[in-house]
Amino acid sequence: MTLYQIYEAQRSLMEPFSDFAQASSKLFGTGTPLGQMPMGQRMAAGYELLHRLGKDYEKPQFNIRSVKIGGGDVVIQEIVALDKPFCQLRRFKRFTDEPHILQMLKVQPVVLIVAPLSGHYATLLRDTVKTMLQGHKVYITDWKNARTVPLSEGDFHLDDYVNYVEDFIRHLQAEYGNCHVVSVCQPTVPVLAAVSLMATRGEKAPLSMTMMGGPIDARKSPTAVDNLATTKSFQWFENNVIHPVPKGFAGMGRRVYPGFLQHAGFVTMNPDRHSTSHYDYFKNLVKGDDASAEAHRKFYDEYNAVLDMDANYYLETIRTVFQDFNLANGTWDVKNAGGEPERVRPQDIRSTALLTIEGELDDISGSGQTEAAQALCSSIPTTSRQHYEVKGAGHYGIFSGRRWRDLVYPRVQAFIAMHDQPQQRRSLAVVVPSDNAIIASLKKRPARKLAAAANNSSLRVTATTVVPRRARGAKLLDEQHVVATGAPRRARVAKR
Repeated sequence: MTLYQIYEAQRSLMEPFSDFAQASSKLFGTGTPLGQMPMGQRMAAGYELLHRLGKDYEKPQFNIRSVKIGGGDVVIQEIVALDKPFCQLRRFKRFTDEPHILQMLKVQPVVLIVAPLSGHYATLLRDTVKTMLQGHKVYITDWKNARTVPLSEGDFHLDDYVNYVEDFIRHLQAEYGNCHVVSVCQPTVPVLAAVSLMATRGEKAPLSMTMMGGPIDARKSPTAVDNLATTKSFQWFENNVIHPVPKGFAGMGRRVYPGFLQHAGFVTMNPDRHSTSHYDYFKNLVKGDDASAEAHRKFYDEYNAVLDMDANYYLETIRTVFQDFNLANGTWDVKNAGGEPERVRPQDIRSTALLTIEGELDDISGSGQTEAAQALCSSIPTTSRQHYEVKGAGHYGIFSGRRWRDLVYPRVQAFIAMHDQPQQRRSLAVVVPSDNAIIASLKKRPARKLAAAANNSSLRVTATTVVPRRARGAKLLDEQHVVATGAPRRARVAKR
């Protein structure tokens, strides 16, 4: 029996006890007869803690329903723009019925956020996404749990990660004409490789790349994470942390670095902090501090939800990034989609602006590791390069929480705006109907007849889009449209 099978058996055994603890917690909860007993509140808190320690944590949802922009609420709809075997490119589409807000949305920069594939789900960057939605069209890489990917889809390598990033950049450029890239932690390395390869080939590269807390050169200020990778051999990792996915999952038989092992590693890095946090949660439940208890739940719902990584990708990352330092040494060859190796040359990047960000107290990516990209990208003009160290911030503080929102995001927003080219973004002319009758008319008429009708009525039409509408006829338009104005029952042309 493999370690993964033992873990799954243990989890299955614990599941009914966890459910029993949850039910018992409600039985002793506030407002119940047992809850009125002298020890009722403590019993409820104890059972609640036991339930959370034993439950299985599934993939969280982003649950970003709306954001405040221009003094109004903008509705957010999640859609999958691209679906690949190991990753979905997820878009957060914005809708509003306020004309002045819509005018703001349509000219804002397009940003691809590349989330880490290092144990947690992309929802770890929920705060990053929600904040950036205030001033950008936002896409994010939503990596899949490797145990859910059938063996028929093949293996996933570090080279595939780089190729995925290239494909996502090309998709946004085809859709909008240009884009910006933001990478957080682990993906700074493959993102720099992807942009480098595109620049070397002469492809159109992103307008800017922002790199936050990543191991561009893991030799600088090594942390506990770096030391583990350098003190253990490649064979040690292959023999001790790689296991096949057991029966019961779509990816049965796939060799992975299991999420439960990664979670154990996360916890053992700061065991005292986690034990204190759980004890504080118990005390907050006893005294009825619902706000603090809910904050604990939200954090650990995210922190305890982990995914499996394909063994090939994980082992190649260990060797390439943390043992051989191929990117920093200029010796990294990446196989393209055709299987041909190409040398990664950051010095070939010229037209992409670079912003590197580090946390002063980062214990995951040490000081100087991300800034190393500045020297590697030597051909980028100094006027297009910036580095920012966030005082008092740890690893998570540079992309989540108060410091991210108050200190880091304004820097990122200003940097992207400085290097944006809105006049060169692709613009699609759209017809925005003024009422339900016009919508019905547009649905029935072929595009060529609509264009002819537009010519007869002094309107220029090159593309049409059916616009979603709220109940009672109120318009709800997405960020690609502007509201028509003028006489009732007429359509007017606007550009994105």
